[in-house]
Amino acid sequence: MSSVSALNSLLDSTSSTSGIDLSQILQAATGASSAGIDVTSAVNAAVTAAQAPETAWENQESTLQSQSSALTQLQTDATNLDNDMQSLNSLTGPLSARTVNSSDSTLVTASAAAGAAVGNHTVVVNGLATTASWASDTVASATTDLAAGSFTITDATGNTTTISTGTGTSTLTDVANTINGDDLGVTASVITDANGARLAIVSNTSGSAANFTVSNGSLTFSQAVTGVNASLTVDGIGLSSASNTVTGALPGVTLNLLNASPGTNVDLAIAPDTSSASTAINQFVTDYNTAIKDLNTQYTDTGNGEGPLAADSDVRSLQSTLQDALDYTYTPASGTTTMPNLSSMGISVQNDGTLTVDSGTLSSALQNNFSDIQNFFQGASLNGFANTVDQSLTSFISPADGAFTVDLQSINTEYSGLQTDISNFETNYITPLRTQLQSEYSQAEILLQQLPTEMQQINTELGLNNNNSNGG
Repeated sequence: MSSVSALNSLLDSTSSTSGIDLSQILQAATGASSAGIDVTSAVNAAVTAAQAPETAWENQESTLQSQSSALTQLQTDATNLDNDMQSLNSLTGPLSARTVNSSDSTLVTASAAAGAAVGNHTVVVNGLATTASWASDTVASATTDLAAGSFTITDATGNTTTISTGTGTSTLTDVANTINGDDLGVTASVITDANGARLAIVSNTSGSAANFTVSNGSLTFSQAVTGVNASLTVDGIGLSSASNTVTGALPGVTLNLLNASPGTNVDLAIAPDTSSASTAINQFVTDYNTAIKDLNTQYTDTGNGEGPLAADSDVRSLQSTLQDALDYTYTPASGTTTMPNLSSMGISVQNDGTLTVDSGTLSSALQNNFSDIQNFFQGASLNGFANTVDQSLTSFISPADGAFTVDLQSINTEYSGLQTDISNFETNYITPLRTQLQSEYSQAEILLQQLPTEMQQINTELGLNNNNSNGG
């Protein structure tokens, strides 16, 4: 087959299989192009045209990524706000936190657990709890050899343990190690000063029940401190405590006895922790504002149209839910309240839907009407404002079936499907097409290079040459 015939056949084949623009081949074949075919450029142009469906899919992927990113941010915003609501609704949260003020913190300090009863109490510290301790007579050093023998340690219940000295326990250090290894409820150590070394034995706990005695034997001992219980009165009621950290005297309150001062009244005032409450309420406002601002962004045209979620009904529903929450009004089952809504505690709505806090009004409300604020957020049985908003937000962010959870799963599924389509399209169509076109264009280039020679041969055979072209 001649190059002309082969080229015609190749043109027909390439055109029918790829549907590409053959202008470069035709131009080269008719002499309109003297440079031949740019195979790489021609193949790339043809492949790019064939990849048009991929461009549409990639644009869809970009849209889905924008939607996923924006929706994830809104889900985070809603989760943060929901955490605030759960905290404000918790019986161990900031609205239940307590502070304790002591009239004399050198004698008594105290802390109160969340929910401890608010009120005033009087404490008198008559005596502190002490920890029993014994010390031996002095020997030259911690490594001085001791005489063979023994001594006994007897605890408050009468249990006696014999400690031997001599072989194996020949020094104070050896004796201390032996005592500490016997789990006797005491700790032994060697004390060294200018006079020499002594063995000290101290109870692991304070109070009379941990008192113990040490007999004389191979070592001579004397008692340094006798273990006794703390003595105190709380609201006039006499109490005894093995420890200077007293629990149970006041429900939910821990007393720390620091010094004894018989006859001196220490007043303790247990009150709501208004600082923790203020911080929690301001955090709610901050997180609410973040959510509203991110929602507003979806409906603001910045020159490139609205946000990627402007048409999402769930996003619009969240915006309505947050706006509607501000209309919540607390009505007690009986009596009245000074804090029926957010505005009564100094929280107001601005034109863009965000909230602002009048710190002075909120501070005054917390100081003077704390229980009403707590009732607003928690209701009569944890069914107030915080619970209402929490339940509403859960419908969006629940890991199992929240609206945003479902939306994100759908977006991820669609995105994965597009990635699969693009991968399959590249593997099953574009890659084979590129290989085919590379081969066909290369063949066409070779045939075009052969055409001038064949045309000259044909002209020669027909007697058509330059010498005869003018007649004779």
